[in-house]
Amino acid sequence: MSHQDGRHADALHNPPVQPGVPVRLSARVWRLTCGNAGLMTGPGTNSYFVGEGDHWALIDPGPAQSRHLFALQNGAPGPIRRIFVTHTHPDHSPGAAALKRLTGAEVLGRVSAHAHGQDPSFAPDRELSDGERVTLGPSTVLRVLHTPGHASNHLCYLLEGEGLLFTGDHIIQGSTVVIDPPDGDMQAYIDSLQRLLREDLSALAPGHGERIDEPQEALCALIAHRLNREAKAFAVLSAQQPATLAELCGRAYEDVPPALWGLAERSLLAHLLKLEADGRARRHGERWLAVP
Repeated sequence: MSHQDGRHADALHNPPVQPGVPVRLSARVWRLTCGNAGLMTGPGTNSYFVGEGDHWALIDPGPAQSRHLFALQNGAPGPIRRIFVTHTHPDHSPGAAALKRLTGAEVLGRVSAHAHGQDPSFAPDRELSDGERVTLGPSTVLRVLHTPGHASNHLCYLLEGEGLLFTGDHIIQGSTVVIDPPDGDMQAYIDSLQRLLREDLSALAPGHGERIDEPQEALCALIAHRLNREAKAFAVLSAQQPATLAELCGRAYEDVPPALWGLAERSLLAHLLKLEADGRARRHGERWLAVP
């Protein structure tokens, strides 16, 4: 079967998110969503089984919730040989240590450069390198893509032959993600999105939400959204300087409910830091100014 034929066949399988229920996305991919729905997790964290025969890997075991760990063990289509982690935020990686103890699987990923907001239990057996190819079975290979921005240690995994990219929190369905400095970096995030535009992708398997079957449009929309937000933040700063983050946020994020402005301030800070690095903004104590 050709690459294009394979992608057409797999596009037929895109069931809705059903927490706690394994759903098949293709011959080599199953999704099992944790029942941890919430403001930051949407319908829940997606865990993915990838492989064939007796060779299966799990991408993002999610939180160390006993119900979810039980569902992963019982819902696995075969023996779990490896556990891949996209990044070490608490809704994605803590289950790795428990599942390693239960299955003996090898844990793969990267440790974050910053401790704040990370999973302190994450201890990979091996750290992965950008561009590395990991063979899971006779015809199943994952290619590692380092995609910093949402997190400095963020990895996406490309299922070769299908063009399916497991995106963790780099791209999620139906929303945008918080870029929270210092581990989050807006310039790195935009650069990582632009890098993915050069990949031959058929679909995105996000860490939250349903599969995204128009990857190029999703990537372009995210890049445009971030650049438009940056332009708005700079315009607001130019008109209201000097100003604190809180003073700027209400206007730069006026389209966002006030209850979310605390989170929005973190992404606004990431935008301002990018503007500072570009020579277009500077700080004076707690206040920011535009640079003409």
